[in-house]
Amino acid sequence: MHDAIHLVRTRRFLPLFATQFLGAFNDNLFRTAMVMLVIYGIYGDAEQEATFSAIAGGLFILPFFLLSALSGQLADAGDKAAIIRIVKTAEILIMVFGAAGLLLHNIPLLLAALFAMGIHSTFFGPIKYAILPQHLNGDEVLGGTALVEAGTYIAILGGTLLGGVLVLQRPDGSYHAELAAVAVLLVALAGRVSGGMVPPARPEPGAPALRMDWHIVRASITLVNATLHVRRLFLAILAISFFWAMGAVLAAQFPPLVKNSLSADQTVATLFLATFSVGVAIGSVAVNWLLKGQVSARYSPLSALFMGVFVMDLWRRVYAWPIHAGALHDIQTFLTVPNSWMVVVDLLGVAVAGGMFVVPLYAFLTTTVPKSETARTIAANNIVNSGFMVLASIILAVAVGYFEITVADSLLIVAMASVIAAWLGYRLHLACD
Repeated sequence: MHDAIHLVRTRRFLPLFATQFLGAFNDNLFRTAMVMLVIYGIYGDAEQEATFSAIAGGLFILPFFLLSALSGQLADAGDKAAIIRIVKTAEILIMVFGAAGLLLHNIPLLLAALFAMGIHSTFFGPIKYAILPQHLNGDEVLGGTALVEAGTYIAILGGTLLGGVLVLQRPDGSYHAELAAVAVLLVALAGRVSGGMVPPARPEPGAPALRMDWHIVRASITLVNATLHVRRLFLAILAISFFWAMGAVLAAQFPPLVKNSLSADQTVATLFLATFSVGVAIGSVAVNWLLKGQVSARYSPLSALFMGVFVMDLWRRVYAWPIHAGALHDIQTFLTVPNSWMVVVDLLGVAVAGGMFVVPLYAFLTTTVPKSETARTIAANNIVNSGFMVLASIILAVAVGYFEITVADSLLIVAMASVIAAWLGYRLHLACD
């Protein structure tokens, strides 16, 4: 990675990296354990399972849409490190309820904890990017952003794997998640420890005092309007939003896709989620190496097109998958099915291209505005991103529930959306590079 590894040896970066890593790890540990428990241990209907996955994804994203304006204002107005400590303390309390939901197989409690974790991530989200320009030099921001993204997706991999492994099957065929309940509490505690080590990140000296607007609707509208009227930010945010909308559809459909389209069990669902996470981490590192620390969107259009090509090939292979009426394939059996390895390669290709697409765009957002406005810029981005993701989740739930759109067909929609993402990336490249 171009001149960025040295950052993990510094206090100005490592505690933030570790805190973000543990937060992403716990998010995905809890979400994966929850989804695996519900899909394999509670529900037994394909339509219910697809609808639950879409609703869970929408609930996690909804707080980003509602509260990002408030979180961005708070981050720019105060000490970002102090906010981190408050947020990580709240995570411990949230995971108490999440652990109870896992133990009791209580779906409303699980969804409530998931929604609360969405609130937690909403307040941490602007900080993890906005703090980088304060603690890093200008030529380190792209590398730091790439490390954060790569670390995030490695954490997603770890959390996904552990979440899938810790949902266990009893001899009578039922499933339980006691170990997952303990794990989410322990990781939350570790995140609070690392969060306490993040150096202070107070508002920039000389920055105008920020007047807080506590009206979340008005503040959201004002923030988005103030950001999107700048053409380069408008293009970057729309491009990132299309990426996350496509990602939301893919992530929501992985478990039901594996079970109902590929006739495989939760070990294969975990493999798919893990492959996607590794791929994004690889793409994040690769694009920083190609750009050599320069913040540029020149690789984003081609990356988006490659995403579409791999998703299209994945759709083709899933659509032609042989019908299997017996027991669900485990990972060993699945990988003996013809073309199974190409399904994994397609997923990896989608993820690598996705990482290469999105990392420079995040670095662009944090380096083209004053440091006193970075958190609000990221918050505006999160509002638009979450709006796209919630809309995608709603459309997916309606399409599956009322129009009999299959999980495989949703892949085709993602492939078509990648063309729009490529066009937006190209427009940004022309405007700014």
